[in-house]
Amino acid sequence: MSSNYEPLIPAVPAFNERGVPVNTDFDDVYHPAWGALEQARRVFIHGANLIERWRGKDSFTVCETGFGLGHNFLALWQAWRDDPQRPARLHVVSFERHPFARHDLEALWHNLPKSERALAAQLSQAWPPLLPGLHRLEFEGGALTLTLAFGSVERLARQVSAQVDAYFLDGFAPKVNPEMWTRHLFGQLVRMANAGATAASWCCAGAMRRNLRDAGFLVSKVPGYGGKREITVATLRPGMGRTRTRAPVGSKVVVVGGGLAGAGVAQALALRGHEVVVFDPVFAQGLGASHKGHIAAALTPVISRDDDIRARLSRAGVLRALQRWQGLPEPARPWRCGTLEQAMDAQHAAERQLALNELGFPPEWVRWVEGAEARALAGIESARGGLWFADGQRVRPEPLLHALFSLPGVYCTDRSVCSLHHDSVGQWVVCDTHGQALASAPNVVLANAWHAAGLLSGVAGIPALPKVSAMSRLGGQVSNLTASKLRALRAIVAGEGYCLPAVDNQCVGGSTYTVDAAVSQITAQGHQEVMSKLATLLNVPDGRLGSLSAAGGWAGWRAAVTDRLPVIGPVSAAPGLWMACAFGSRGLSWASLAGDVIAARLHDEPLPLERELLRKIAPR
Repeated sequence: MSSNYEPLIPAVPAFNERGVPVNTDFDDVYHPAWGALEQARRVFIHGANLIERWRGKDSFTVCETGFGLGHNFLALWQAWRDDPQRPARLHVVSFERHPFARHDLEALWHNLPKSERALAAQLSQAWPPLLPGLHRLEFEGGALTLTLAFGSVERLARQVSAQVDAYFLDGFAPKVNPEMWTRHLFGQLVRMANAGATAASWCCAGAMRRNLRDAGFLVSKVPGYGGKREITVATLRPGMGRTRTRAPVGSKVVVVGGGLAGAGVAQALALRGHEVVVFDPVFAQGLGASHKGHIAAALTPVISRDDDIRARLSRAGVLRALQRWQGLPEPARPWRCGTLEQAMDAQHAAERQLALNELGFPPEWVRWVEGAEARALAGIESARGGLWFADGQRVRPEPLLHALFSLPGVYCTDRSVCSLHHDSVGQWVVCDTHGQALASAPNVVLANAWHAAGLLSGVAGIPALPKVSAMSRLGGQVSNLTASKLRALRAIVAGEGYCLPAVDNQCVGGSTYTVDAAVSQITAQGHQEVMSKLATLLNVPDGRLGSLSAAGGWAGWRAAVTDRLPVIGPVSAAPGLWMACAFGSRGLSWASLAGDVIAARLHDEPLPLERELLRKIAPR
């Protein structure tokens, strides 16, 4: 197990003799007896003068050091809704080492006032599985975001990227939970602070105020409320903090690439009000033509015993896709059918169960199933035991792409981009084969797989990016099956290969991998390779799988770099130039995530990934 991994331990509801919720690990209350919402309003919202401070701003970001029961967030949300001069966007980042499960929060919210209870119902519906790391939730059409950091604040404060205007210092008391009040933590808060950032807390302990002062805040005390004589307020020292920049709402962004990566980026940018122009010659055959004839594909998480980078990115990507795509109309909306990742033998089963036990993930997200339960979930008698991922989704790539590229604000053209350069007025210009300008924009995203390396190599002044330059392409195919034995299949079955539930009476099985193939096409040899994988996966002889359909299957390309991680983020030596490529066989897992990483960075929003993950996927 990696030394960086921290199993997430949920909170357990408990109450003191006065009926106030308490955390038994810290032997402290979640809020004073006189009311959590009242404390949020008086200490954090009015104590820091937030209503006056956020007026006239395009966006405002608040960070709190303990989410607890969510009362601060609900009170802040309501205050934002009630203010006709509120900022267009409000972002909240909240740390929580021991989050509550959804059903426990719902029970603890039973006595909320009507207005906050309505907001709590929305929060409950969006509440994520209790998995370690960052979880981004969106409300009010994306105008309000909540980034939950599940895990110890001591570790995660180093991992969060945000530009914060106000801090709610709301951990348990320093004497029982000292890590929430250290100079080190406050130093990380300063790292994220905008100029003029404020902090407020019910705590007035001398050591806490000294640590806050030493980190860079001007600290003072003001009268308290409800038996609390004084509370702490603070302002970042002049000359410290980031300078806020105006978000480029409505500006044009050029995206090169009409596949899954380009679609994910286009959606994220369009949702933030950008005009997005997407270039790819494949559009001559339709908006979904990069996956034309690809009946179905699997979108499913993975786990590793040490919760490695790939597993964490996969988890984050699947959760982002669920949020982004479940609101799409049929047939673009993925079907959340679940995935059974079968164990191939007894040793493999033991290894997977050991990983599951050590990770401590919630069973509603992943659990071990076998026997009759595995067969019932999969819908086939040959199913063996394995990991059950409830969030596994069957996706229809062609209609998904068509829906994303048809969103308001997205404009697609079949012109081919062959070069780009930076002009004298700070715009990126994309050009055709003759060097004629096709479009210009302050930001360009290269989402065109291995072709991105070629475009980059022609841009003057950009140092070589060895990882990107070494990007390889892999050919591969999937096969369409009409086997009667698979008609009852109701979930994705995966292992050495995979098989998907039927679409229009055809199941898709996959897949093959061909390194450095000259062409990617459907072949008889490829069909046989897929059939052999399915025979092993489904534990039946090849001949009993039935014949291949007349449609045959689908062949395409994958682009990958040496570490098999995606390449997502800004090109550091070329401001305004971004990359979203090298998705390998996980284009569906990383498409929405890539879009939101790029769009959030462009708008100075809290980022949906930890800093260590962002470094791993950065273009280099």
